[in-house]
Amino acid sequence: MAKKNKSQKRILTDIFDALYQSFGPRHWWPGDSAFEVAVGAILTQNTNWGNVEKAIANIKVKKSLNARALHNMTHNQLAALIRPAGYFNVKARRLKSFLDFLCNDYRGSMKQMKKVDISSLRKKMLSVHGIGPETADSILLYALDKPVFVIDAYTKRVMSRHGLVSESDGYHDLQELFHKHLPLDVQLFNEYHALFVMVGKHYCKPKPKCTGCPLDGI
Repeated sequence: MAKKNKSQKRILTDIFDALYQSFGPRHWWPGDSAFEVAVGAILTQNTNWGNVEKAIANIKVKKSLNARALHNMTHNQLAALIRPAGYFNVKARRLKSFLDFLCNDYRGSMKQMKKVDISSLRKKMLSVHGIGPETADSILLYALDKPVFVIDAYTKRVMSRHGLVSESDGYHDLQELFHKHLPLDVQLFNEYHALFVMVGKHYCKPKPKCTGCPLDGI
């Protein structure tokens, strides 16, 4: 078992090193505040980041990118602002649920939320309507600086194609692999996830483009 664990740790490290050397630091997640990052994590579900940026720009034009302002909006007012992100009625309900949680439990303060231990906070967030593991972990890692690895479709695709996980493995199976074999480090997890997104977009697509991929041969 120890030999296997050492091998997995080495492979995960090699993958990170190869991606970092190829793509460099990603400076992800974009946002001027922890709250903006959290809003972006909810809006980016089932859409691309360009659409999210348009929706957030609409909110900024109204000078409403804060928990209280958005919480006080009607559903229709919020849905109209986030329309560019797609599924705007669904996302307005999800964002409203998160805002209820943030305002009722933490007085609308991301700083207050950050004080809660990661295990308790993650459990609470997963009970909020529309907040699944990937969204919760994105908020925990990128908005609140909590050392949790975010698993997305790009990560699973890369990992399964390199034989480190199977297609049947679930979210927490993949996450445990990173938590078990890498230091629980916010900056490392931040960069690693962002690098998976890059290689997934440019090379490890549904139809793989392996020529020139920084992971070719690993």
